[in-house]
Amino acid sequence: MHAIQQLYFQRKSQSTKPFNARGKGVTRCELCQLAQKHCICLLRQKKQTHCGFLLLMHDCEVLKPSNTGRLIADVITDTYAFQWRRTEVSEELINLINHSDYQPFVIFPHQYATDDRKVYHHLPEKKPNKKPLFILLDGSWREAKKMFRKSPYLSTLPVLSLSLDVLSASGYVSTYSLRKAEQGFQLSTAEVASLLLSEAGEYKAAEHLSLWQQLFEYRYRKSVCQPNHLDPAIESVYLDFVNTTDKNKAPK
Repeated sequence: MHAIQQLYFQRKSQSTKPFNARGKGVTRCELCQLAQKHCICLLRQKKQTHCGFLLLMHDCEVLKPSNTGRLIADVITDTYAFQWRRTEVSEELINLINHSDYQPFVIFPHQYATDDRKVYHHLPEKKPNKKPLFILLDGSWREAKKMFRKSPYLSTLPVLSLSLDVLSASGYVSTYSLRKAEQGFQLSTAEVASLLLSEAGEYKAAEHLSLWQQLFEYRYRKSVCQPNHLDPAIESVYLDFVNTTDKNKAPK
């Protein structure tokens, strides 16, 4: 199991009542959170990249079947996850942020950073022998803003802003539709991760994650019997991409 699946089972063990999300009557695979007959676990493929992801997950987000942070951990090998707490911060989390292998960035819109905080609009040049560690605040927009304001252990870290307002002006729109964004330029957690992978030059991994999210959304809608406007060809498109990528990696 990857980090987010482990966090899910840990959080579930602490629950005193079932999590009643939309589609609560569906018998789900507990790893991918889709209906068992639409499970995608056997289609999952990992990608090794020169960057890592650290997800701080709001308590409300950990158990949600529609969470897309899980998809990042499905694909990207170096993905870590912790439940966000304002006052109780695990030593493991602090050690990861300070790890000598990583160069950490908090991913958040620049307008919410204080004037004295270092803000980047593009990924800066990598420090020697370090990989970018992208810290994502995984929750609703209201929850994420609270997490950003009330996490003093993140306050000294630089902010990397994707300038989503600029993306919106250029015509970029989210394709994720399982939840309705509060504002049109807001993206799912997995979509943000795909953009970050592209920013880091990990174009194949970015495409892989994007296709994986589309496949997840297609199967999710089938799982809960929602109207499914998505192209059923996404399954063959994803498999063709994975198989082609694997062939290109194979030694001659």
